[in-house]
Amino acid sequence: MSESTGVQSIATNPNKALWEKGDFTKMAECMRESGTALVNKLGITPGMNVLDLGCGDGTTALPAARIGANVLGVDIARNLVEAGNKRIREEGLTNITIREGDATNLERLEDDAFDLVVSIFGAMFAPKPFDVAKEMVRVTRPGGRIIMGNWIPNDPTLVAQILKISSAYTPPPPEGFVSPMLWGVESHVIERFGKAGIPAENISFERDTYAFTAPFPPSQFVERFKNYYGPTMNAFDAAQKNGKTAELQQELEALFNSQNKSEDPDKTVIPATFLRVTVKR
Repeated sequence: MSESTGVQSIATNPNKALWEKGDFTKMAECMRESGTALVNKLGITPGMNVLDLGCGDGTTALPAARIGANVLGVDIARNLVEAGNKRIREEGLTNITIREGDATNLERLEDDAFDLVVSIFGAMFAPKPFDVAKEMVRVTRPGGRIIMGNWIPNDPTLVAQILKISSAYTPPPPEGFVSPMLWGVESHVIERFGKAGIPAENISFERDTYAFTAPFPPSQFVERFKNYYGPTMNAFDAAQKNGKTAELQQELEALFNSQNKSEDPDKTVIPATFLRVTVKR
């Protein structure tokens, strides 16, 4: 992939403010181990051209580059792009770059440019899901693959429950809002990629597990979400206005403590179920 490959940033995307509000790098620190383990299952080989959409600071993009793939990471949040490129420089990797851009509009990326397009808990949060599917298909070469990791609505594990609890404290979304969690529903995934020209038989699904690990107790992990994760930050802002901060805090701490699988009370290991989508172009 040439160094000149570019992606246009669309500042009007409402998700830009959401993901720049906190500091997702603090969350990503608890996701590195599973990010690497997941990438190792994707059949990435040296020389492969890989696009990582909604890559954050490189939780899956950097492991792909370490294998030897040529990686372009794209994220809507400028602070995460800067953090990712800092990690790249620190590791001395020369086969990866991370750029600011919008998953709904990759207009400066060429058609059929990538062997593999990956988006793990990234593009699912972008608005205009049909545009996202269309763009992912467009930039994937014939015979290539798209792999998404998407949280599942009403799943009993961590992330779906965090988002469910948080939504109870925040104002209703604007008219026309499409829940990102619908990317975790197989029929919606089939419909979206179908509109982009992918037959249903080329789409497969698998339930997979992603673990959040931290060298501190669950109550401290709640603080990370409270201080650095955009959706949870918004929930606490809204709860404070309604005098319900303690209530929200209590609900989240109960959730985190109940789902912690670590035998050490001073550590956190929480598995979360997600839908792994594989699309054959």
